[in-house]
Amino acid sequence: MLDFPRWKIWSIILVLVLGVFLAIPSLLPSNLDQKFGLGALPRINFGLDLSGGSHILLEADTADVAHQRIVTMEEMVRSQISRAQPAITIGDMSADNDQLSFMVRDNHQLDSAVEAVRTLTNGIGSTGQRDWDVRVVDGNRIVMRPTKAGIQSFVNQAMEGATEVVRKRIDSLGTREPIIIRQGSDRIVVQVPGLQNPSALKALIGKTAKLEFKLVDDSVKSADLAQGKVPIGTQVMIAQSGQPVAVQRRAIVTGVDLVHADQTMDQNSLPAVSISFNADGGRRFAEVTQKNPSKRFAIILDNVILSAPSINEPILGGSAIITGSFTIDSANQMAIALRSGSLPVALKVVEERTVGPGLGADSIRAGTLACSIAIVAIVIFMISVYGRFGIYASSAVILNLFLILAVMAVLGATLTLPGIAGLVLTIGAAVDANVLINERIREEIGRGRTPVHAVDMGYKEASRTIFDANVTHAISALIMICFGSGPVKGFAVVLLIGIITSVFTAVTFTRMLVALYLRRRPAKLTI
Repeated sequence: MLDFPRWKIWSIILVLVLGVFLAIPSLLPSNLDQKFGLGALPRINFGLDLSGGSHILLEADTADVAHQRIVTMEEMVRSQISRAQPAITIGDMSADNDQLSFMVRDNHQLDSAVEAVRTLTNGIGSTGQRDWDVRVVDGNRIVMRPTKAGIQSFVNQAMEGATEVVRKRIDSLGTREPIIIRQGSDRIVVQVPGLQNPSALKALIGKTAKLEFKLVDDSVKSADLAQGKVPIGTQVMIAQSGQPVAVQRRAIVTGVDLVHADQTMDQNSLPAVSISFNADGGRRFAEVTQKNPSKRFAIILDNVILSAPSINEPILGGSAIITGSFTIDSANQMAIALRSGSLPVALKVVEERTVGPGLGADSIRAGTLACSIAIVAIVIFMISVYGRFGIYASSAVILNLFLILAVMAVLGATLTLPGIAGLVLTIGAAVDANVLINERIREEIGRGRTPVHAVDMGYKEASRTIFDANVTHAISALIMICFGSGPVKGFAVVLLIGIITSVFTAVTFTRMLVALYLRRRPAKLTI
């Protein structure tokens, strides 16, 4: 029991001093941090309910998901048919009425064409259903339509991708610990602490950032273009000026081929966005510009034509500049959106709230008051019941609070209002270990054991119960962290950290204090 070598004592003291030192910045206002030179030390991040910020609820356009899948499938079918051996001859493809259809010119090749396109479909889980329904109508026309299960699968994939893209875009703003979670099948909740003006946030995360380069079809007459009459394989898109432009449906390159985007200035010193493609995208861009001199190509962003310059010479460098009606801020936001990838589905804001910092300040004051009352009540109770051992236990509770804050600061954890509740609960639970130890020591003294032997048995026997109790609490906290989100997760994180630190302070630290006391007075023990 009294075997506490000098290195062990100093190790415990060092951990506690370091914990107090790392916890101090989180307890001071940010302006005092800089004044005392503590600005470089880690601080606890405050959640939306404590620091205020913006809350936005986004909803996906599921109809857009189905349309995008049809467009993607069109490209895949063209590629698959072109690689078929022997070659399969097909007519023009139609992507109308939520389905994809094309005619096989040679009826003898119909079965081969059906087999080729069916390889592009996938099963949905273990249900046996496919994501696409492939049928033959009118004897030689193949029709592909997404199934209901397929659309649900497409939406789920799109929402997973959209959630990740939104997270990347918000992280690029430099905000700390945003909360980005899915809600239901087609919604995303975004909470950004500390951001009081959500306008820029909405503009950034709501931008689809779908980038495409397509050749302009100048063969379409103005009268036909005004009426929307264009050949198959061509579509009408609107330029920034509001004028309709006919472009080929197939894109030269898309945002998928993008490797870098940054805000820059064009040759007229106006804000623009510079982009560069990967090797495959740069090669296709070079081939098209070599084969189509003097033609125009459209730079399309979110289905709006930003510009349509002429191909004066082959563009071989794999890079380009997007110009338009940009400001420096909008060009920077556009570059961020392009770097983080295009949203696989269009998102719209269906709910928006701004939480003021005043509410968070009230919560912090209430939480601080609750912690203070809990600590004072525990100190009074422990000292009045256990005397010197109560002082040791009270010291352990206070140091445990500092250690929790220090660990949260180092980990970059976020403290929320439920986290404060977890902190108060941890303070109360932390003293349980010392109650068990002290009561066990009393029992051993009542049995006539010497003080040293009684303390040794008290810590040894009580530690088993303490370990079992904390393991069950830790398991519960881990389950809440793994499966919970938002407030539940914030509560669980604080609880788990508190469990670990309380065992150290309540058992190891108090045991050291008792050992040092008994070294000086081995025959005197009152509890």
